[in-house]
Amino acid sequence: MAKIIALANQKGGVGKTTTAINLAASLAVLEYDVLVIDADPQANATSGLGFEIRDVETSIYECIVDGEDPKKAILKGEIDHLYVLPSHIDLVGAEIEMLNMPEREKVLKGVINKIKDDYDFILIDCSPSLGLITVNALTAADSVMIPVQCEYFALEGLGKLLNTIKIIQTRLNPDLEIEGFLLTMYDSRLRLSNQVVEEVQKHFQDMVFETLITRNIKLSEAPSYGKAVVMYDAASKGAMNYLNLARELLQKNNMTKIDNKNKVAN
Repeated sequence: MAKIIALANQKGGVGKTTTAINLAASLAVLEYDVLVIDADPQANATSGLGFEIRDVETSIYECIVDGEDPKKAILKGEIDHLYVLPSHIDLVGAEIEMLNMPEREKVLKGVINKIKDDYDFILIDCSPSLGLITVNALTAADSVMIPVQCEYFALEGLGKLLNTIKIIQTRLNPDLEIEGFLLTMYDSRLRLSNQVVEEVQKHFQDMVFETLITRNIKLSEAPSYGKAVVMYDAASKGAMNYLNLARELLQKNNMTKIDNKNKVAN
């Protein structure tokens, strides 16, 4: 059964989609079966993994609103073990269409229940909002990973997100845990970056991942080629960061496999 992780932060531009794409690809390279659910109408995770949005026939929208079988919508990624449940701009209207549904906060959970036994990890890339789709993602998830940008205003809005998580834990998903805070766009040369790291670590202590995601040009370029950075430039700093994050996540969840000569050690 899959470990379901939502990547959430209502602040835009913090690295949610970049993390969803590259953490998923890194786990797949380590031979874990991973599904990325693109729950953002912008569909950047879909295009960032090499799929043309115009060619998507069945997306997460049809699964949520029309009850389509998610297995028919899932696409196979370029990397073995990597799969995508794509998004579409139509998802913008899903929240309105869900308003009159029974148990509207649990619709996505019902979709995921049909497929969760097929994967080791399911990563849900949430939109930069705390709307109904994001609430659905948090209700369906086992845990939430919160990317935090190493820039000014980094902690702005985190209180609101944590309050939303607390409400969902109380009312909808008592088993929801915080997987951890992930510091992104780190530049060791900047005093501000280092101050943000210190402040987040001081506030959240062992809830912060040790792995820092550094600013890296290859990480920025890869999505325009429809590739995860590990496929675009496996020797880049960005690829190494996300492989290290994947290993840290596996260690944290006591998930290891027997190494073989073709596999990076966990």
